[in-house]
Amino acid sequence: MARKAIIQVKELKAGYGEDIILDNVSFTVYEGEVFVILGGSGCGKSTLLKTIIGLIHPYSGQIIIDGDEVSGDDEAKLQKVLRKVGVLYQGAALFGSMTIAENVALPIEEYTSLPRESVNTLVRMKLGLMNLEGYENHFPSELSGGMKKRAGLARAMALNPKILFFDEPSAGLDPVTSAGLDNLILFLNRSLGITMVIVTHELQSIFAVAQRIIMLDKRARGIIAEGDPKYLRDHSQNQFVKQFFNRQAEEKGQAKKVS
Repeated sequence: MARKAIIQVKELKAGYGEDIILDNVSFTVYEGEVFVILGGSGCGKSTLLKTIIGLIHPYSGQIIIDGDEVSGDDEAKLQKVLRKVGVLYQGAALFGSMTIAENVALPIEEYTSLPRESVNTLVRMKLGLMNLEGYENHFPSELSGGMKKRAGLARAMALNPKILFFDEPSAGLDPVTSAGLDNLILFLNRSLGITMVIVTHELQSIFAVAQRIIMLDKRARGIIAEGDPKYLRDHSQNQFVKQFFNRQAEEKGQAKKVS
């Protein structure tokens, strides 16, 4: 049975001003997949994520999410599509002056007309799914780093998204907490069928959760590898890809091949 494409990126060019970061980037994410975008520092991982979710307007190319193109100038269509997605930003991006419950309630109140009792019920459900029962009235400053990430994830899931985007989810977390977040990502993917798109460079997390990856390279301004990370680690003929997945330092004077 053919897999359904839920995200299609076609010949994308993006950047900032005259600085082109990504050029002629094309790939597909399939429904229910855990898909990872990785690469070295400055390769365009976050730029690609921001472009897909509409924070950056591409110079050219197409982005199609769940059948709707979002790379044009139709702001109403973009907002409609973005209701189908949730985003966990690198620092969780919680509002410090609001309680955890208020943070999670915010997108529900903005995009629905549900009565207060229903909103409160949904907030309790989302926080319960993240093992944050009893923390509804806590402020972000009162939570640990891992708890902030889970609270941010609860907010990202507030509108029952079909797709979840993660920007460096393990950043700032200790190895045990990071592994717990990986397990939570897998649980949500397997139990709810949510498509996951994750930007990261953390090898342990990549091998733990990724079903398929694309690897970006700064010199190539695009994709230099795609597929199963374990296969690429063991069989890639690209020297930079091999070094990245095997955590090897670049030899002095060695030129990176991006073909």
